[in-house]
Amino acid sequence: MLLESQKDKAYQLFSEIQAKLVACFEAIDGEARAVPHRWQKQTSGAGGGTSLVVRGEVIEKAGVNCSRVTGDRYPRLESEHHDKPFFATGVSTICHMRNPHAPIGHMNVRLLEVGDKFWFGGGADLTPFIVYDEDRQDFHACLQKVCATFETGAYAKFSRWCDEYFFIKHRNSPRGVGGVFFDYLSDDFERLLTFVHNLAFAYAEIYPQILLRRKDTPYDEQQRDGQLRWRGRYVEFNLVYDRGTHFGLQSGGDVEAILVSLPPLVKW
Repeated sequence: MLLESQKDKAYQLFSEIQAKLVACFEAIDGEARAVPHRWQKQTSGAGGGTSLVVRGEVIEKAGVNCSRVTGDRYPRLESEHHDKPFFATGVSTICHMRNPHAPIGHMNVRLLEVGDKFWFGGGADLTPFIVYDEDRQDFHACLQKVCATFETGAYAKFSRWCDEYFFIKHRNSPRGVGGVFFDYLSDDFERLLTFVHNLAFAYAEIYPQILLRRKDTPYDEQQRDGQLRWRGRYVEFNLVYDRGTHFGLQSGGDVEAILVSLPPLVKW
């Protein structure tokens, strides 16, 4: 089982990641400032979180959530853990740029304890409407470097896992150009916390670089229309398949914070 000091340490790290990402988004937009939405868990258990949302002329909507909650019954996600008391803390982020040349970016890292077991999960992926090989290669190279410091073969394993997880089955299509995804990592706490720290801060470096590269690229109405329709697939995945969305809704989390990943405008 986790010590309270370990839970505190993880939550503090996730709070620092949230602050860094919000500062990056504010700097990219130039004018917009994050609006906080603080919430408390209303169902069984305790805790809550803060959702910080940036909306501006450049960033159409970016959200960064950080939370720390407990509950009496773990949601119906895995039969092995269902109905056991749980603790969960994590940080997640999503960014929808106004410019269709700038990709959607997503990252989350989390720590869960259910009964007497704990594990880390998370990942990062890129979902461009207009694919640039330079962006894709730089994004993957950054993640590969982080994984190389964790363990041999981690990038290949987590990259495959990402491609399998972020696949829209009813569309028979990948969600984007991949990244990394992992779950149920549960050996040495300090080693795993260092890994998710390195991953999150690497994401906070490479993703803003890609946005700065694309945010002023000229675009036309046809490209904008295509971007809004492409976002529809993102919405479909998050509502139909995403484990984080299901966990948040089933565990009594704040609906507005859970659905902050959805874009403000979308078409089908």
